[in-house]
Amino acid sequence: MRTLIALVLGVWIALAGVNAADAGEHRGPDGKLKVLYHIDGSDLKVAKYAMALINKHIEAEGGPDKIDLKVVVHGPALPLFDKKTADPGLQKKFQMILDKGAQPEMCQVSMKVFKKGLDALVDGFKPTAHPVAVKRIADLQEQGYIYIKP
Repeated sequence: MRTLIALVLGVWIALAGVNAADAGEHRGPDGKLKVLYHIDGSDLKVAKYAMALINKHIEAEGGPDKIDLKVVVHGPALPLFDKKTADPGLQKKFQMILDKGAQPEMCQVSMKVFKKGLDALVDGFKPTAHPVAVKRIADLQEQGYIYIKP
């Protein structure tokens, strides 16, 4: 009976350690929670909603110094961020998340497909670290970023 109790206790402690390790994998060496928001749809309401969620998420974590937040945009979402035609409300919400430290990236392939460079987009984007957005998203998830798709 003692052997069984010791075995169950050992398994429980091992599993608790795995769960603690899993929780830690979502934090960088600086202690910031690593989060990735993925935006790829053409619906303006969804894009505005995503910006509001990101803003609230930063606040809920305790501010920009508590969260490492990446935003990957690609495909049909790109035209929403065209400097000439972007909705003023979306631009305002986008600027708000920039001011709070969000790091938006635009897919390099999408920019080629839509024939838009960074200079044609609202200010604040950088090109995705990998030309293909879905590869960038997979890389970030592999690095422990929590994936959120509004």
